Amino acid sequence: MPWFLDSWADAAMTTLGFFWMALWAFCLGYTISSMIQVFLTRERMQRTMGIDGPRAIGLAAFFGFISSSCSFAALSSSRALFQKGAGLVPALAFLLASTNLVIELGILIAVFLSWHFVVGEYLGGVMLIGFTWLFVRLLVPKAVIEKAREHAQQFSAGGDEDPPDWKKMIRTRKGWAKVGHQYFMEWGMVWKDVAFGFTVAGVIAAFVPPAFFETLFVGSGGESDPSWWQIALHTLIGPVAAFFTFIGSMGNIPLAAILFGSGVSFAGIMAFIFSDLVVFPVLRISAKYFGWWMAMIILGVFLASLVATSILLHYGFGAIGLMPDEAMAKASRTAPGERFKVDYTFFLNIAFLGVTGVLFGLKLWLAGESDGDDTVGCEHHGGGQHSDDESEHGSAHRDEGEHRASEGSVGEQGSGDDGHDHGGGHDHGDSSSLTDKVLRSLAFASFAWLVIGAVLWFIR
Repeated sequence: MPWFLDSWADAAMTTLGFFWMALWAFCLGYTISSMIQVFLTRERMQRTMGIDGPRAIGLAAFFGFISSSCSFAALSSSRALFQKGAGLVPALAFLLASTNLVIELGILIAVFLSWHFVVGEYLGGVMLIGFTWLFVRLLVPKAVIEKAREHAQQFSAGGDEDPPDWKKMIRTRKGWAKVGHQYFMEWGMVWKDVAFGFTVAGVIAAFVPPAFFETLFVGSGGESDPSWWQIALHTLIGPVAAFFTFIGSMGNIPLAAILFGSGVSFAGIMAFIFSDLVVFPVLRISAKYFGWWMAMIILGVFLASLVATSILLHYGFGAIGLMPDEAMAKASRTAPGERFKVDYTFFLNIAFLGVTGVLFGLKLWLAGESDGDDTVGCEHHGGGQHSDDESEHGSAHRDEGEHRASEGSVGEQGSGDDGHDHGGGHDHGDSSSLTDKVLRSLAFASFAWLVIGAVLWFIR
């Protein structure tokens, strides 16, 4: 078989092997996240968090940690918090935590890299919030912040309803059916990023030689450790490369493993992982919410924060002897066919596929119940006057509108026929619609690539 076709087959099986390795981690993370989001609603978080100060920042980070989100949905939530009167730093803390400190991301990093990177991810997430608070306080005038708040006021915040009683919900079939509903919305948010990101990782693993990364990331792959200026350069190359991509943090982890296996420094890898909020599509949505001037300020603050955080993590881990070894990036060095062995991954995947099946059955049951419920999706008319079950139903469908909006279906799904706002996650239609169309096309192209590559693998 010609070299190109042989490499194509290896690339496809590498991608499928990456996904097989990560499947149980995705399922576990999204199950936990869905439970939290159903039983602890956004409205309850907003009422508990407060306006500003250390307590508000800490609660915002905690609520972000337990809230799984794609970048667009996280932006919508942070904008809603900011619009309702929260300070800029708590709103940004929520945004950073909900994209960098989420449970499923930590699990995925553990699968593909090592526990050192998991510690770096969570410790670095806290440091990112700290640096953001420092830079905003020192560099951003209050007048600029208030002007951005005025810009955000044009969007309806929603979320004034009384939150449902989670103690009642957790004991009902309907409550767990909503968990199933949310679980598949989580997959709906990330499937395009995962499909394209994992495919890119497989292509790079099969086609790109390590010498390319040694050239791109100056000082990597050599016998001696990179100098301080090379480490600093690594923390800039990752974000600059990520700026023009459409791949979210979940899709980037296999590529991060390949980069680490190719000799890129710990600081460079952490900067690459932290870069999901300094990409061009996020900048466009941020500009729509806060105005271009504030969006550029936020971009600069995030970039400076992730560079400083990554460098401190690198030298801090080195000082205490916790610097990970390149050999720990096993995912990038394993032969394609060896990823499908019957081991703990196999049994975990089977178990969580069973959990997924149960949640799918509950989701179908909820859909059947919703077809006969005239109150579904209309809870915002009553201002929290409906019964608990009605309020819970409305909350689930409002959240669905927000997540769909974050995927770019805003103009079609974000508002009801009556023209009312359903929650505040659907007002970035033009920007996210373009991103969604591009990502969807890339995802389907990835599926075609994988199918043909798998066929080549079995016939060679």
